[in-house]
Amino acid sequence: MRVISERRLKEFVERFPRAKGALSSWASAVEFSAWKNPGELKRTFGTVDFVGDKTIFDIGGNKFRLIAYVHYRRQIVYIKQVLTHSE
Repeated sequence: MRVISERRLKEFVERFPRAKGALSSWASAVEFSAWKNPGELKRTFGTVDFVGDKTIFDIGGNKFRLIAYVHYRRQIVYIKQVLTHSE
């Protein structure tokens, strides 16, 4: 999978430096994946939720949330937003 808008990850890490390791691990896991459907994604990230056309990843022990659009045919993950759990 290809991650689009890694800029959002970098901006979030600038605000919350403690998120760097967790977001780097997430990005690496995504880039080395080739999901064909939500079931395969769920096997990689067991805590992922699907809300409408968005995919919500719980990252860093549920300290952070990443909202994305996953296009399985194109093998692209578009990052919409990265938030703290409280946000």
